[in-house]
Amino acid sequence: MSKGHIGVTTDNLFPIIKKFLYSEHDIFLRELVSNAVDASQKLKTLASIGEFKGEIGELKVSVSLDKENKTITVSDNGIGMTAEEVDKYLNQIAFSGASEFVEKYKDKANAIIGHFGLGFYSAFMVAKKVEVTTLSYKEGAQAVKWSCDGSPEFELVETERAAGRGTDIVLHLAEEESETYVNETHLQDILKKYCKFLPVPIVYGKKKEWKDGKEVETAEDNQINDTNPAWTHKPSDLKQEDYDKFYRDLYPYAEDPLFHIHLNVDYPFNLTGILYFPKLKQNLEIQKNKIQLYCNQVFVTDSVEGIVPDYLTLLHGVIDSPDIPLNVSRSYLQGDPNVKKIASHITKKVADSLYDIFKSDRPQFESKWQDLKIFIVYGMLTDEKFYERAEKFVMFKNTDGKLYTFEEYKTLIGETQKDKNNTLVYLYASDAVAQHTYIDAAKSKGYDVLLMDGHLDMHFINNLETKFKESAFKRVDADVIDKLIAKEESKVSKLTADQQADLTPVFSAHTKGRKENLMVVYESLGESNVPVMLTQSEWMRRMKEMSAMGGGGMNFYGELPDSFNLVVNTDHALISRLLTEENDALSSQIAPLKERAAKVKKDLDMVSKKVEGKKDEEIATADKDLKADLEKQLSEVEASKEELIGTWGKDNKVVKQLVDLALLSNNMLKGEDLTKFVKRSLELIK
Repeated sequence: MSKGHIGVTTDNLFPIIKKFLYSEHDIFLRELVSNAVDASQKLKTLASIGEFKGEIGELKVSVSLDKENKTITVSDNGIGMTAEEVDKYLNQIAFSGASEFVEKYKDKANAIIGHFGLGFYSAFMVAKKVEVTTLSYKEGAQAVKWSCDGSPEFELVETERAAGRGTDIVLHLAEEESETYVNETHLQDILKKYCKFLPVPIVYGKKKEWKDGKEVETAEDNQINDTNPAWTHKPSDLKQEDYDKFYRDLYPYAEDPLFHIHLNVDYPFNLTGILYFPKLKQNLEIQKNKIQLYCNQVFVTDSVEGIVPDYLTLLHGVIDSPDIPLNVSRSYLQGDPNVKKIASHITKKVADSLYDIFKSDRPQFESKWQDLKIFIVYGMLTDEKFYERAEKFVMFKNTDGKLYTFEEYKTLIGETQKDKNNTLVYLYASDAVAQHTYIDAAKSKGYDVLLMDGHLDMHFINNLETKFKESAFKRVDADVIDKLIAKEESKVSKLTADQQADLTPVFSAHTKGRKENLMVVYESLGESNVPVMLTQSEWMRRMKEMSAMGGGGMNFYGELPDSFNLVVNTDHALISRLLTEENDALSSQIAPLKERAAKVKKDLDMVSKKVEGKKDEEIATADKDLKADLEKQLSEVEASKEELIGTWGKDNKVVKQLVDLALLSNNMLKGEDLTKFVKRSLELIK
């Protein structure tokens, strides 16, 4: 028997280990099982090169729980250790530099585990005492037992190991940990999380089955891992059903994925894995813990934000590389240069694979575009390198459901949608049904309209406008079509300014009291176009939509009410008829008001000319008072005229019907207003 001190000069080692990531101290089981797997694989290696000539037998790692004694045992039949090796690997903590390392990182415990052989010591996060019984594979070796109670002191004695070569690690659980870990289901969950794909069978008790109304153990080992998961095979050795099965193993309750990408790289680093494109909801409700990182089939983390580009967190699957540090600290992984190189390579591989699918089977790619779109657009918005690769296969969809690449669509609209300033105008709709009237008007001019109804499309449009030269994106209902793509100077209105002024109160009478601001404007739209329509400023609408999506600094716009233009078509026969009816009904009442207004304007013009060019202090008080009084009189006359016209307009069912039709075409007529519209429609067609 021998006793001694563990070969590290600081007494702070065990407190640091026990403190290590307390919220994630399940990690101890991964470390111990991984060590046992390493011992098993080393034996295979020694046998393959002839250094071990005995029978390997069936290699496996067993984990068992003794509830009564509150112990957890991890056993393997790998290479085992001699007394000298125990002293080297357990007592010296890998090498003499460990003490300096511990001193340097004593305040950063999450950087210690996995270095200098300290993975084994993670056992002391949950154990008050650890015992190691081991027998080396070497001929004539003597079994030894090492024990330590969490202090720098240890005990090493000779013993027997009836099971032959290999190692047993027995953890005597600390009182504060026993309730958590003396639980069969909890231990199995930990093993499934961290050890599900280790390359050596991991056995946890016996399989159970229901018999005579109760659960009983069978004689069959309960193996919790798949030693040869799909990503460890060559792509040529797998069929589609193999990839599908692996996906179902990873995500039992998920919908079938769209595509998969098999990563198999051996230069400039080793990297294997399978990534799947899941079906994503368009509202971007995303669970970003679906990519699992492994190091030689040992689970590292499924919290990959900040480790891989943000848009890649939308994918599902597995990434495995020996160059990924076996460390549970995400911040440590984020700063690791190898992890950054791997992330960059995955970005390229994903883009290249999508392009290959696009080229080799475009119909399949297009059939799944609606599900792929949010991933590709998200990637293009957040990763410039991905944008450069993806612009070859990203697609525009028009309101007819046809799909085009950027170049194809630019060719399609070509010269047709260039305005008088040679700007190529990309017309788009965000709702093909609600904006059908505007889409139809654009098509009647020979224009094509994109459908941009995705959650990220507003951001995408803003992004594309910075990249597309001499181009602009305009929503199809942002203005009348002849102004959206202005080919020539605006047509002259058939109505004079005075006639427009006389009609404005007629329509304004039906816009008051709404939560939106509706401004009456006049356009020459042609005799065959609708008499009245609504448009909304492209710029203001974008500001409000960005605000609704959480755009930085946009809150001011979000608080403003929606503003629309109520566009009156001066070329339409109904508008001319309304003006005639207004004149017939109100001319006798309006004529005196117009005469009065004309006289006041004349007097006001005279006073204005008299004071023109003078400084305020040079103008006589009498002139100031007269000017103010005349302005007031003119305002009162105009108000009286507007009130008179507005009263007539408010009672005019045709005007109300025209305004409601414009609102209805924008899905803005609801509730009681919609009910009244239907009743009025029936009355008007009797």
